[in-house]
Parts: sequence; C-alpha cells; structure tokens
Amino acid sequence: MTKNIDLSKENLFPVGELFNSENFSGQVWLKMLTQDPSCPVANVTFAPGCRNNWHWHHGGQLLLVTGGRGYYQEWGQPARELHPGDVVEIPAEVKHWHGAAPESWFSHLAIELHPELGPAQWLEPVADEDYSQLK
Repeated sequence: MTKNIDLSKENLFPVGELFNSENFSGQVWLKMLTQDPSCPVANVTFAPGCRNNWHWHHGGQLLLVTGGRGYYQEWGQPARELHPGDVVEIPAEVKHWHGAAPESWFSHLAIELHPELGPAQWLEPVADEDYSQLK
C-alpha cells in the first residue's frame, strides 16, 4: 500500500501535495512542474486503486508514464495497461479516464494540449464494477 512506499523516492519528479478533488476516487498527489499557463505540465501520482472520473479535454492531453502500473481507457474501448515509459496521446474531446491499478501506485506527467481552448470537462466516476474487472 501507499503508506509503505516513500513516493518521493519512487518518483522521477516532485510528488507535490495531496490533492483533494471530487473528480478522483481516492488519494492523488499533484505537483505542477511548469508555471507557464500556455504549457501546463503536472506530475500526478495515484494511490493504489485511485482513478480519475471520465473526462475530456478541449485541446487533448499527453500522458508520459513515469512509475508504477496503471490504466488508460477511452469510452467504448478496452482499458490499456500502462507502465513506465508508455506514452498516451489523447485526442481533443475524447472521453477517457486514467489511474492506478488496484495494487500499485501510479505516476505520470500530464500535459494539457491547447489549454487556451478551456479546462477539462469532468464527467461521471468510473463504475466500480467496471474497474474491478481489470486485470
């Protein structure tokens, strides 16, 4: 479990602060790595089993997986297992979610593409029944 792992030693980038949001199913840490609003880059670290709600981005998003094991899923598609070194290119306005595997912490860099088009649109949580079927 997360409490037995020193996330600051497991991450390539600063972990940041515990981030409380209704758009995540569990504990998540967030550290903004850039200050320029035209190119926001964040290190996002998920506790085991934590995932974000379904959402989409007006300009798309890029995920660079840096640690742990997690998942990415687009609406209507099977979930894709993610490992360090994986790159996920998310087109604009594609409904998706991402987060940790049930037994593993997970960390990625999240890069917002074309942030000038507006913030992410947050939707419903990922159903526990669907998440529990992932391997």
